[in-house]
Amino acid sequence: MVQAYVLIQTEVGKASAVADVLSRMAGVTRADHVTGPYDVIVRAEAASVDELGRLVVAEVQRVAGITRTLTCPVVHL
Repeated sequence: MVQAYVLIQTEVGKASAVADVLSRMAGVTRADHVTGPYDVIVRAEAASVDELGRLVVAEVQRVAGITRTLTCPVVHL
């Protein structure tokens, strides 16, 4: 299982709607509103790095109101 945090910037006033849509998406385990340079942080998981990439590119980035994402895979050192 591959896990990652996806840091998301949204259009002004869209963070709540974006987090709501993402929280119901398969592969997303958590979606939180935050303050600072990002508006929403998502915790996601997938069976492989490729599946995680497909989740972010094909599903997360297509949500209306998202302007930019940054995917941070979780590593276990």
